[in-house]
Amino acid sequence: MHSTPNGSPGTPAGHTADVAIIGAGVSGSCVARRLSAYELDVILLEREVDVCFGVSKANSGIIHGGFHHSPDYLKTRLELQGNLMFDRLQRELDFPFSRCGILVVALSHEEMKYIDHLYTQGVANGAIGIEMCSRERMFELEPKLTTDCVGGLFAPGGGVIEPYRFVFSVVESACKNGVRLATGFDVTHVKRDNDLYLLHSADGRTVRARYVVNAAGLYADTVSRLFGAEEFAIRPRKGQYYLLDRMTRAAPQRVLFPVPTHVSKGMLVIPTAEGTVLIGPTAEEVEDKTELSTDAEHLSDILDQARKMVPAVSQTDIITAFSGLRPALDDPDFFIAVSQRAPGLIQVAGIQSPGLTAAPAIAEYVKDLLKQAGCRLTEKSDWDPFVTRVPRIRDFTPFEADELLRQDPSYGNLVCRCEKISEAEIVAAIRRGHDTLDGIKYFTRAQMGRCQGGFCTYKIIKLIMRETGMRFDQITKRGPGSAVLTGRL
Repeated sequence: MHSTPNGSPGTPAGHTADVAIIGAGVSGSCVARRLSAYELDVILLEREVDVCFGVSKANSGIIHGGFHHSPDYLKTRLELQGNLMFDRLQRELDFPFSRCGILVVALSHEEMKYIDHLYTQGVANGAIGIEMCSRERMFELEPKLTTDCVGGLFAPGGGVIEPYRFVFSVVESACKNGVRLATGFDVTHVKRDNDLYLLHSADGRTVRARYVVNAAGLYADTVSRLFGAEEFAIRPRKGQYYLLDRMTRAAPQRVLFPVPTHVSKGMLVIPTAEGTVLIGPTAEEVEDKTELSTDAEHLSDILDQARKMVPAVSQTDIITAFSGLRPALDDPDFFIAVSQRAPGLIQVAGIQSPGLTAAPAIAEYVKDLLKQAGCRLTEKSDWDPFVTRVPRIRDFTPFEADELLRQDPSYGNLVCRCEKISEAEIVAAIRRGHDTLDGIKYFTRAQMGRCQGGFCTYKIIKLIMRETGMRFDQITKRGPGSAVLTGRL
């Protein structure tokens, strides 16, 4: 990953790349990894101090089952293709992933009519194993459902991943295969110079590139305007969530959807890939692309809606609340195309749900668009798809852990007690360039447990100081403007 504190790597002045990718969320990162398999000079530009700090960090983590959208949409085709790619990706990239299946829960016979529509649509899409379910079958698949359930839909191909770990692993793989990563690179000005684009960052750095992929998430419309390309508007749609303790009695075996509305897939109950439970999200149109507040009214609605499907959902199980923003376009489909106005620019915009599921397929699609635009693609003979696995002490039996401790005693020092994260795992995250508290949280899960960092944050700060040489007042939660400690220690 990046190599200097606070995510400000030294991108060579005037560096010229074959392809520059703007945005290191799930879409841009998957594109970077796919292009790393070719003899190309690729640079991945991210405005935040670490990858996955934008849209991709706060989503439901669902691998969708291919039944929610019409087969006429590009996003449906990419969702179905992407879904089938995750088993292989998990073996290569070692991120938490469970193909636990998805249930859509009908609470009335009227809702069963829409279930019939979803089933018909899923069959038309080619969703594997999709099944219309009786009331008895639904309880067989998920005993914790409300007794009001009258039937539903089962999509066994659906599942859950940990989205930030997925993005971190994708970027690590891309960089291992030659992609350059420049964090803190906020593109503010673009100039066309012969057949090259000159990209200026707010901090004075510049990059030249023959081709550019606009995967800037919430800011894809702004980036498009900088290139004089297509005019469109990204309209943020906020989703608020509650996170429940892994000990909750409400934890289902499968992802639970209500029957969707015209604006949202509804409030979900989601067993996360690492054992906690998410409930939400809301769907609120907002103007501000930095508006991540939560409020009591919407959070109360989340609880009420979740209890309609799983009555055991309890307020006492809540660990934290948070929100994320989805980069919605007026058009419900993805916008992925070669720009008709800016030569060599590939637009990857409006990547909201099911964008996480579709991301590996989006990368394939963008690769083909680059070839169509004239980019020459020659496969590398030495491309390596695997990343180095970081052992996790919580995955080992006592006998296995004994051997691990002989190799590295720091695995015996539990820094995060709630999630059982060792010093060795924190150090591994720091040495991969994650030197903010949020970066370490997303890489290791430290600070994600019941106490939300109350016991481990100070220990993590000390480890960052030891490993990087940073002063305590240089350590941030998520980059500039989020200092954790000030004054004298």
